[in-house]
Amino acid sequence: MSKFEKKEIIGISALLIHAAKIDEIYSEKEKKIIFNFIKNNIEEVSDSEKILSEAENLESNSNQLLNYTKIIKDSSLETKSKIIEELWKILISDNTVDIYESNLMRRICGLIYFSDKESGEIKMRLIKTK
Repeated sequence: MSKFEKKEIIGISALLIHAAKIDEIYSEKEKKIIFNFIKNNIEEVSDSEKILSEAENLESNSNQLLNYTKIIKDSSLETKSKIIEELWKILISDNTVDIYESNLMRRICGLIYFSDKESGEIKMRLIKTK
């Protein structure tokens, strides 16, 4: 997966934060997953804290999933898979996936043209390796 531009990372991270907050608990474990995603996908690793802060700010000021998914929709299938994997890592980090989290994943997959079947396969692979 290629590195993203800073603005794209902020948007994708905001989507990850939105997923983390959907169950109304934004845990340190979830925050760490998001932070690692940022760190692994930007040129300047020293910007990671600032990007996380900007993404949290963006997410708290916008309730529009569309804003976040536009960036991903035009990406390669490999990139979409990596982002879906990050979303699932967050959603299964507390060992439960509730109806709101499942619904969010279906909506995101629909918005970025990613198959539910592939999303489910990613989820099951992550659960098995957890």
